[in-house]
Amino acid sequence: MTLTQKIYLLCYSVPKGKFPLDDIQGRGQTLRAGALTELARTGLLDATGGKVKRLPGTPPQDPFVAAVWQDLPEHAPRGWLKFVHDKAHTAETPVRDQLAEAGRVTVSREKKLGVIPVDRVAVVDPDAVRALQDQVRSGVLEGRAPSETLTDELAMAVFAVELELSPVWSKEERRTYKEELKAYAARFDGFVPGLRAALRDSYLSSRAVGGGWSA
Repeated sequence: MTLTQKIYLLCYSVPKGKFPLDDIQGRGQTLRAGALTELARTGLLDATGGKVKRLPGTPPQDPFVAAVWQDLPEHAPRGWLKFVHDKAHTAETPVRDQLAEAGRVTVSREKKLGVIPVDRVAVVDPDAVRALQDQVRSGVLEGRAPSETLTDELAMAVFAVELELSPVWSKEERRTYKEELKAYAARFDGFVPGLRAALRDSYLSSRAVGGGWSA
């Protein structure tokens, strides 16, 4: 799976058997942050000075990541927030559809309260999602130092803290492992300065108004 596909599934609660609303409020923003992380890892953006601009190169094969890359400015660097937040409402459907095509989720059309049509997403293999969440958690829980490379696990562990994703980190764990998680965040910031803070700002602004665009 791509990083963005993994991020989508991180929000699923295996014990509850669903995507809890509190844990998907910032998923669109996080998917875009995941795409930006992938662009940083592959050398297709410049994050010097905590701002971002697009670098020339071959467009990414993944259409969602390619679309995020095309959104970036080519010349004058700009702050991250615009590129995390402004199109977050368009991020979920293409990634969800990739997962559906791969047979990892199913999508059904239902009517909320018998009136409002919504897409209901169900995970096909909950055990695989639990394994993914355990993989993201393991480095922190086992006391391993943050990775020397920009891995999916490092990015997801950090993003899950910024969005307070309960399927990954409980409130108690965020307190207990506060210093370890801060070290992971600092390591991520060294790779992509400014992105994590923009994600957090976007999430908090959406949460304050009951935001999030997920069905």
